[in-house]
Amino acid sequence: MPHVSVTIAGRHYRMACDAGQEEHLMRLARDIDTRILDLRGAFGEIGDQRLVVMAAVTIADELAEARARIRALESDIESQRDARASAIARIEASEEEVARTIDEVAERIERLTAELAPREKGNVGMG
Repeated sequence: MPHVSVTIAGRHYRMACDAGQEEHLMRLARDIDTRILDLRGAFGEIGDQRLVVMAAVTIADELAEARARIRALESDIESQRDARASAIARIEASEEEVARTIDEVAERIERLTAELAPREKGNVGMG
């Protein structure tokens, strides 16, 4: 299992991670370090433990917001799927209605053609 050395709030830590996750772990550590530095700049020297807790709460808040956005997006996607299914059903019903109407018109044309055909033969012979 690979190990990575990271620095957070001026302290060095050696951490294990899965193979291939080294750079990801180092990015996460840099993000946490940056957050702590930002908090230290905003609040001054209030103690490392408080700064770490404040950074953790900030990250947890962002995570909660991200999860809420994901749930909202998943709900929107589901609504869009339902709307799409409904639209497809309406299109299919419309297509079936158009097909029935075309069949009815075709049958009517055939009946009219059949009715007119004998008359035309009769008129041709008399003229």
